[in-house]
Amino acid sequence: MTNPNPAFTPSADLARPTVADAVVGKPGMPLFIRKPTTEDGWGIYELVKACPPLDVNSGYAYLLLATQFRDSCAVATTEDGEIVGFVSGYVKAAAPDIYFLWQVAVGEKARGTGLARRLVEAVLTRPELAGLNHLETTITPDNQASWGLFKRLADRWRAPLISREYFSTDQLGGEHDPENLVRIGPFDPQRIQGG
Repeated sequence: MTNPNPAFTPSADLARPTVADAVVGKPGMPLFIRKPTTEDGWGIYELVKACPPLDVNSGYAYLLLATQFRDSCAVATTEDGEIVGFVSGYVKAAAPDIYFLWQVAVGEKARGTGLARRLVEAVLTRPELAGLNHLETTITPDNQASWGLFKRLADRWRAPLISREYFSTDQLGGEHDPENLVRIGPFDPQRIQGG
């Protein structure tokens, strides 16, 4: 996706990350985590398409997430700018201590690096999101990768994890597996900071 407003100049916080911002990836492949920008929308869309069983939303949806929800989302890139990880979510308006995580995707070349955890924790430790002490998400019963990630997060943060059915197959039009609502918390934000 190209920038529809050529007069737009990214602010200083959108500058290319430095080596000090690197997340340890595989040997010889440093990874960088930052807030998404307008230019990331299409790359996020392509990443999610390459990460079944994630539901693929429209390119427009990812462009909105990369702009309107950028403070509560993150992308991970290689040194040459390829998007290899993405997390999206938002702080619940009616419960400002809860971060609702919508999707987390890690591309094949970045798997096995702990990137999914690092993406989630990078968002939860942003100063503008101070006050969070719960994480919620939805997971289909058979998505073992997601269950594994969120159980590891709960263990790491020493916080309880509870789950209940949230959307039934009927509510999802009969063409989607049911979704369980998973909640981790309360957690101590300092435990995430220190991780």
